[in-house]
Amino acid sequence: MKMKTALISVSDGRGLPELAREMRRQRIDIYATGGTLTLLKKNKIPARSVTELTGYPELLGGRLKTLHPKVHGGLLFLRSDPAQRRDAKKHGIRPIDLVVVNLYPFRQTVQKPRVTLQRAVEQIDIGGPTMLRSGSKNFESVTVLCDPADYSTFAEELRKGKGSVSLSLRRALALKAFRHTSAYDREIARYLSSLDAPANELPENLDVVYERRETLRYGENPHQRAALYRRRGEEPRFSFEQLHGKELSYNNILDFEAAVETLREFREPAACVVKHTNPCGIAADRDLATAAARAIEADSLSAFGGIVGVNQTCDEKVAKTVLDQLPFFEIIVAPQFAARALSLLRSRVNLRIMLVPNLYQIGPFDMRFVKSGVLVQDRDRPISEHLNELKKKLHWVTQTKLETKEELDQIVFAWKCAKVVRSNAIVLTQGKQTVGIGGGQMSRVDSVKLACMKAGPKTRGSILASDGFIPMPDNVEVAHEHGVRAIVQPGGSIRDQDVIDASNRFGIAMAFTGERHFKHG
Repeated sequence: MKMKTALISVSDGRGLPELAREMRRQRIDIYATGGTLTLLKKNKIPARSVTELTGYPELLGGRLKTLHPKVHGGLLFLRSDPAQRRDAKKHGIRPIDLVVVNLYPFRQTVQKPRVTLQRAVEQIDIGGPTMLRSGSKNFESVTVLCDPADYSTFAEELRKGKGSVSLSLRRALALKAFRHTSAYDREIARYLSSLDAPANELPENLDVVYERRETLRYGENPHQRAALYRRRGEEPRFSFEQLHGKELSYNNILDFEAAVETLREFREPAACVVKHTNPCGIAADRDLATAAARAIEADSLSAFGGIVGVNQTCDEKVAKTVLDQLPFFEIIVAPQFAARALSLLRSRVNLRIMLVPNLYQIGPFDMRFVKSGVLVQDRDRPISEHLNELKKKLHWVTQTKLETKEELDQIVFAWKCAKVVRSNAIVLTQGKQTVGIGGGQMSRVDSVKLACMKAGPKTRGSILASDGFIPMPDNVEVAHEHGVRAIVQPGGSIRDQDVIDASNRFGIAMAFTGERHFKHG
């Protein structure tokens, strides 16, 4: 079917003059609304006002332009239905074969600072979505264009078809239009819901759509397909850019995000090595390169093939340190890379270099998809964000105490490290370096044994941090056997007193934080 009539109403004029010229070359008559008509005439493209089609001027300050039977009848009537053709002819309804519409910029408007409700409401498009839906419903005969990115594809097929396009293209464009109007309505609902909702309240509805950002190399295993999706119509608070290396896999993303989560706990220069979503080494130091070296040294065996992360600019010294100390690692993560550092790191052809500029920006909620639905919870805030509160809550429950500023800083470091290890986490530290990490065990005492085994002789004089309460004295007994000098834990077990008594018996200092940081699975 050769197109004869088009209706255009756009807020975004990108690419429209070129598209309209091709339409005129195919002898398609163009009707347009106010601002669009002005743009076309400015570019010397013949077009007529939509008022010539409807017989009505634009009313209500522009709120009412296209909601008219001459418009929607022209879009909706089935050309293949004789009765509908007779109705259209009887009422002077001209078929509209093509509608080009992009909607008022509602999302861009409400993202501006101090936007008023009145201004936001005026950017709610009514006629545009309605035309897109009418044309899309009748994709058998009507083509809809809602995205300037599709203009060139459409124009090329229009040229080849000498004024017509394929049914498959019309159907694909209709699907895109329905998705577009659906997302538009969700943006409006989200904004209006936010006006009266308390800040950071758990949402009553999770009305979101995720669109595919990229296809990944594979899933958890090479025979599984995988892709990364992001919320449509929303700039993510957390984003990344891959600067070098092989394509990412499903596991790569899980691991490098675990590294980012670890780095967020520290404002001082810090580094970590992550393996299978758990840190195997964490260190902090005034010199970032030293922190990186000590994070690798913490468990150099496990660090092989892992992910290295630093929370400040990766300069040449840091890059050289990591390359010299770690023969093979999959990914390096940093909020910024110096040019010389990039040059060094790119010498490893397959090394993935991940830039995470907004390292400390994160949303208020954690979401996890499960088979029965979606779990949502408040995000467990970084300890560094409420350090003063922690120091007020932290209290020594044993006769032996660690009370110097240096010792308290070491206690806080150990506590931060325990927070980012998964499931029954036990972390042993010396100064501001992990020396043994145990996690993922069904029994906490097994985590203690694992951490001590990893640390070896470095358990002597170490600090032990436990993400959840220590349930029984056996944990303390194992710690004592290996020379642990202090324990920091939330407290709260029904056998707290037995645990405290055991600590006093062995001369181990124990502090309660009064807050748990368990990380399940």
